[in-house]
Amino acid sequence: MTIHRSEKVRSALLLAGVLLAGAAGRAEAVDADRIAAVRDQVRAYRAAHEKEIVAELTGLLALPNVATNLEDIHRNAEHLTGMLRRRGFETRLLSAGEGTPPSLYGELKTPGAKRTVVFYAHFDGQPVHQQGWVSDPWKPVVRTGPLREGVGEVDPATVSGPLDPEWRLYARSASDDKSPIVALLTALDALKAAGVKPAVNLKLFLEGEEEQGSPHLSEILRRHKDLLAADVWLLCDGPVHQTRRMQVYFGARGVSGLELTVYGPLRPLHSGHYGNWAPNPAVALAHLVAGLRDAEGRILISGYYDDVRPSGEAEKKALAGLPDVESGLRQELGLGRTEGGGRRLLDSVMDPALNVRGIRSAEVGDAAANAIPTQAQVSIDFRLVPDQMPEKVRQRVEDHLRSQGWHLVTAEPDRETRLAHPKIARLEWSLDYPAARTAMDLPVSRAVLAAVEAAAGSPIVQVPMLGGSVPMSLFTRALDDVPVIGVPIVNHDNNQHGINENLRLQNLWDGIEVYAGLVAGLEW
Repeated sequence: MTIHRSEKVRSALLLAGVLLAGAAGRAEAVDADRIAAVRDQVRAYRAAHEKEIVAELTGLLALPNVATNLEDIHRNAEHLTGMLRRRGFETRLLSAGEGTPPSLYGELKTPGAKRTVVFYAHFDGQPVHQQGWVSDPWKPVVRTGPLREGVGEVDPATVSGPLDPEWRLYARSASDDKSPIVALLTALDALKAAGVKPAVNLKLFLEGEEEQGSPHLSEILRRHKDLLAADVWLLCDGPVHQTRRMQVYFGARGVSGLELTVYGPLRPLHSGHYGNWAPNPAVALAHLVAGLRDAEGRILISGYYDDVRPSGEAEKKALAGLPDVESGLRQELGLGRTEGGGRRLLDSVMDPALNVRGIRSAEVGDAAANAIPTQAQVSIDFRLVPDQMPEKVRQRVEDHLRSQGWHLVTAEPDRETRLAHPKIARLEWSLDYPAARTAMDLPVSRAVLAAVEAAAGSPIVQVPMLGGSVPMSLFTRALDDVPVIGVPIVNHDNNQHGINENLRLQNLWDGIEVYAGLVAGLEW
């Protein structure tokens, strides 16, 4: 096995790993020895079918899946429907109405099972317009490791013997979020081949617009509340811990988006003739953004933290025992400093965040002109924590901007509006969903931890809340506070949402075993 990070960093990370699977208590109903035996059977099946597994995932990844393209989303849903039906699932397409992206529902009942578990993943993906893809994002390619000098392409079909687990599959949605779907279906194949019956009734909910903020998910859940009833929802979205250990997360931050545009002159002006007289919108926007957050990430909007729910004792205990990954990540990412005044990564994740996704005004470099631009735009995402609500965040942000003298509009201002107000900002909001957090000491929480640890064969990491946003709160609010727990499998350095998204094969293999352990051994 080839290790692509320095041995010194890897050893330091693993040595620091005070891993917490036992901290919440072991669930007595989970038979860890049985799950371990099942893991060995599943591993043997995977080893004998590696090429077929990768080929099935490659076929799914070859389907473009940008969430805004409805035809592509339907093609993905049809392809996945066939994959589920081959495993014996009864399937239905669920939607919020005509012209909206479908979600795919599948059900596989187990005679005698007392519990019902829903596995959630999404099959839509981010756009691929960013510059820097080294190959077509819709033509999956296996390479011998992370992109660097000496890494080459390989065709798994021509390889004799096992595939190197450090190889990576490159394509849009390789990690976010198609590979967990294939991992779960392969786990079912392996269990069937071994004659192992699932311990639970299975339901699958595969969403088709998560990357657009799940605007129709609440309506789908409302329409099909009885169909989607379960004892627990397990989310397959997100990465494993930075130490490469399996992690289970019990919460996720919410998200809201803002596109904000400020205005200058009606036409570009010569910067020598009009500089220091005609307001420059790029400069005005820089001051506006600087007034929203400080250099350490602290949000400067009055009352912004008033609604934040404090961490409970179980969450504080979990946070205190998390492995140290910060020094290794700083090396890996080339960071000379981190925000938060020296706080650890996961401590920072427990707080709200304001991220500038991008700023645009006129041109730079060879295309730059000595001119005052007509407008400037910033794109912001707000990461929310319990109990912040998107609508309240919007109110606080807009109150803050008004207090700074900005006149707020929702459409392009006309000449009269420009003349009447010295500072104009146009706001376009996307109020996606709030944060959610499941109690870590529930019986089902302890059972999931015990089953994942037994399937992984080593201690795992408990995370009170994931830094990224997944729509956990939409499930809890629509489905009578059903427990929602995240069990991700993909590598942390997968470049999701960016160029050259990838999946490390060992993460796929590990995911198959973990999902098989949950299906075969989750009891409480």
